Amino acid sequence: MTQHRGSCHCGFVRFAVRAEIDHARICNCSICHKRGALIFRVPEDAVTLDTPLSDLTLYTWGSQTAKDYFCPRCGILPFRRPSAPTRAEQAQGIAPFDGWAINLRCLDGFDATTLPVQYIPGADILPDR
Repeated sequence: MTQHRGSCHCGFVRFAVRAEIDHARICNCSICHKRGALIFRVPEDAVTLDTPLSDLTLYTWGSQTAKDYFCPRCGILPFRRPSAPTRAEQAQGIAPFDGWAINLRCLDGFDATTLPVQYIPGADILPDR
């Protein structure tokens, strides 16, 4: 398993991830679209945080199940906890994911532009009512 080092723009948030990165996810929901992150999901134990989560800024929105962690100094999102699937998504067979979604643009020296892209239709997901 390849180990990658990552950080936010100013270097305050530092982390490592062990993964064989073979694609990037691009979601078209409102926050992902505006953020412009390229995401790759990894299991919980694949990430080592050098900066405690308590030192980051947490943002939740929509279903309040996703947790977006931002650097409090430069505002970059290096990783997040994905949202829980809605009932409609679960009916389609989408299982909950308990790992991390890493922003590939935050990995040191990693060129994500060569990866195949998996498009996620997040804007089409209707919240549970």
